[in-house]
Amino acid sequence: MTLWTFQCLLTRFASHTAAAETAPNDFSALSSLKDTWKNTPPDWEGSDPCGDGWDGIKCTKSRVTSITLSGVGLTGQLTGDIGSLTELNILDLSYNKGLTGPLPASIGSLKMLNTLILVGCDFTGSIPDEIGNLRQLVYLSLNSNRFSGPIPRSIGNLSKLYWLDLADNQLDGIIPVSSGTNPGLDMLNHTKHFHFGKNKLTGNIPPELFSSDMALIHVLFESNQLSGSIPSTLGNVTTLEVVRLDNNSLTGRVPENLNNLNHVRELFLSNNKLSGPLPDLSKMNSLNYLDMSNNGFEQSDFPLWLTTLQSLTTIMMENTQLQGEVPSSLFSLANLQTVVLKNNELNGTLDVRTSKGGKLRRIDLQNNHISELKPQDEPSGVTIILVKNLICEDTEAADAAYCKIPQPNVSNPILQNNCQPISCNKPDQVSSPNCVCAYPYTGAFSFRAPSFSDLGNGTYFLILRDSLMKSFAAQLLPVDSVSLSNPTRDSYHYLILNLSVFPSSQEQFNRTGISSIGFLLSNQTFKPPKEFGPFVFKGDPYRYFEDNSESSKSLNMGIIIGAVVGGSVLLVLLVLAGVYAFCQKRRADRAIGQSNPFGRWDTKESNSGIPQLKATKKFSFQELQKCTKNFSRENDIGTGGYGKVYLGTLPSGQRIAIKRAQKESKQGQLEFKAEIELLSRVHHKNLVSLVGFCFEREEQMLVYEYVPKGSLKDAISGKSGIRLDWIRRLKVALGAARGLAYLHELADPPIIHRDIKSNNILLDERLNAKVSDFGLSKPMLDSEKDHITTQVKGTMGYLDPEYYMSQQLTEKSDVYSFGVLMLELITARKPIERGKYIVKLVRNAIDKSKELYGLHELVDSAIGLGSTLMGFEKFVDLAMSCLQEAGPDRPKMSDAVKEIESILLLAGSNPNAESASTSASFEELSKGSSHHPYGNDSFDCSTSTSKN
Repeated sequence: MTLWTFQCLLTRFASHTAAAETAPNDFSALSSLKDTWKNTPPDWEGSDPCGDGWDGIKCTKSRVTSITLSGVGLTGQLTGDIGSLTELNILDLSYNKGLTGPLPASIGSLKMLNTLILVGCDFTGSIPDEIGNLRQLVYLSLNSNRFSGPIPRSIGNLSKLYWLDLADNQLDGIIPVSSGTNPGLDMLNHTKHFHFGKNKLTGNIPPELFSSDMALIHVLFESNQLSGSIPSTLGNVTTLEVVRLDNNSLTGRVPENLNNLNHVRELFLSNNKLSGPLPDLSKMNSLNYLDMSNNGFEQSDFPLWLTTLQSLTTIMMENTQLQGEVPSSLFSLANLQTVVLKNNELNGTLDVRTSKGGKLRRIDLQNNHISELKPQDEPSGVTIILVKNLICEDTEAADAAYCKIPQPNVSNPILQNNCQPISCNKPDQVSSPNCVCAYPYTGAFSFRAPSFSDLGNGTYFLILRDSLMKSFAAQLLPVDSVSLSNPTRDSYHYLILNLSVFPSSQEQFNRTGISSIGFLLSNQTFKPPKEFGPFVFKGDPYRYFEDNSESSKSLNMGIIIGAVVGGSVLLVLLVLAGVYAFCQKRRADRAIGQSNPFGRWDTKESNSGIPQLKATKKFSFQELQKCTKNFSRENDIGTGGYGKVYLGTLPSGQRIAIKRAQKESKQGQLEFKAEIELLSRVHHKNLVSLVGFCFEREEQMLVYEYVPKGSLKDAISGKSGIRLDWIRRLKVALGAARGLAYLHELADPPIIHRDIKSNNILLDERLNAKVSDFGLSKPMLDSEKDHITTQVKGTMGYLDPEYYMSQQLTEKSDVYSFGVLMLELITARKPIERGKYIVKLVRNAIDKSKELYGLHELVDSAIGLGSTLMGFEKFVDLAMSCLQEAGPDRPKMSDAVKEIESILLLAGSNPNAESASTSASFEELSKGSSHHPYGNDSFDCSTSTSKN
């Protein structure tokens, strides 16, 4: 370091000292938060957050006025010290799932706060009454947490409130309105958004809640426990655009004056107990989406006023007591996309006359009395479903397409890349729409009331993408491109859409970029096209920050301070030289250690600081080369995503399967070491054992026990020449379940397999099942007892939809995959075959009033249909339980083990008895055949010669 450089550093230090400006109370509050939270930004150092520009902190003069730290991985609790930041205007901590505990009452001390956004955290407890002290508050978003208790009456004091979102919590009690001196939500005349869906609110919807003075545009009360009638005062709020009252227990007639709401685009009244005549909504000219299904309306003819609403895209009137003929003019509505009129009393002739260039795609009239379908002049591209109508009882029409339930379209219409996607070498990197490898910021939109139902129309999503990019550009955010994918409807009728945002001119975002993107989406700065309606975004934790060397910065500052105090330039130079030499030595040692992470392993000596690899051997490259005749083609017994598998035999006579990684699939050295340590700790008769490994000559090889009868997939497909009867399939399911239960509950740490499928269940010589291929497995550490947030990996068809949507991995994701495996065992069908998903296929076909639940046509003929399949229905019940949409509703694997054991007992077989390979529970159909999924010959390491 030159004297000039040292003088520059001194000058820099002096300038920072002079610029120190953070008020002491604010610094103390931030310091307390820093001490309480984990994963705070690394530049939260020093005594001047304002002057030093701490990430996420903005100041005006000496006071902290903004904290925006969305999606940066904070964990811990929001302590009462937050109340000391009395000049704070904005607090956004959204998408930090690790933020837990109650919201402190001191939040009410932030009298200058205008924006409070805590979306998608894990706060619990009641919302404090003190929140009513925040008289400047404009945005209040506490949705997607675990708040419980009542909605505070004091929120009625927030006269400037524009946005109120309390949805997706566990709030209970009534909707509060003012009474005497007590405030209530009816006082919020300037608020435009009441978002209270997905809670446990009870009681009636108070008539006092609504008035003509209100500016409400969204009333979202869906999926609560509300009762009583719909108040007629709702019809006085003529500014309304979206009304969701569905999935409650509302009774009585629909108020006639709802017809006055001529700005409403989406109206959801379904799944209540509404009665009386079907309401006349003929004046609601803006209506796009109407859902009145599953109520107790009086029987009536099809309402002709529906044919006059030219904006309609979607009509959902299932089980609404409709009768008579459906007017042909209905299908001529220019914007109509979907018509669902299932479970009514409609009859006569169906005449589908679509307008030229019409958008109609689906007409569902299941379970009515339609007797005739008028032939169309030309193909219209409309899917018509008339299952369980009179027309389908005619034998001549029984095979017609409209007499069958079509398989759902699983295609993804969204946004092709602008170029040829490239392969990314770094783990977790993704090729962007502009074909640049990067670490995107990901999450999922939930659009709560979209005005369209045709998810196959990519035009909507192109418009949304362009709108997003314009918003990012307007805020000068470092975004290169965005990707939208997998549009689906969930059980709440929300449109779920995955989002990936890619950084511009770099591989990853910094914390400021992530927080800025999160803030734009959490505080509704981004306004989606009107077709998408109200939304909430749930961001995933971002784990790819590339931090500057803050420790180096701190070290330099420490040296400068020492120099100032000591006053000796020479001394500082000597200290720096010593520190530099020490750091260089440490860096060299670390580089050596990383180049050979196995160097300190000793599988023989007992040392508490060294991983103990039980029964796991480190093989030399030469040993395995001899075992495989120099990895010859004749020893090649399989290929997977990891690489090739070779067969060999150890000098002891034990046969082994050697997985040799291809260059492009090799892990980092430390990751490979970690996987070996993990696998060496699991030992169970229903798990394929790791015998050893080889890490030499840049090779990565795993050595497993050889399992001779190949994979379950080959067995049930007939490829391996093995036939499995009902008892043997039950025992295979039991073995796989026991292996998984061991991983989940007895391994230390517990392990989630993440890739359960028939190809990864191997059969030994006695046809016992062994779970294999732990390449995607994840250990469940103490800090991750609830879930692991990770990039989605697995095999399509077996993949847990909840894990796919949330990227939150739990052991219940394995349970879902096991449920798919169970259906594969009884049907011998692939999970996705010719566009048909086995789960939906079975779910739609189940009829519990029939033998074998009516699944005769789906059951594999090789299972032994001629015999009695004892326990079959219980097996199907267990499979469907494993396939529940929500993870908590699925059984644990240990419970699945107990249930399969009881099924085996019911079928007359001992669940703990192994059957020999010559038993009647299977037969080899191709005896003497040379085909085998692993190959035929083994090669003894001690005798085979290598070809070099």
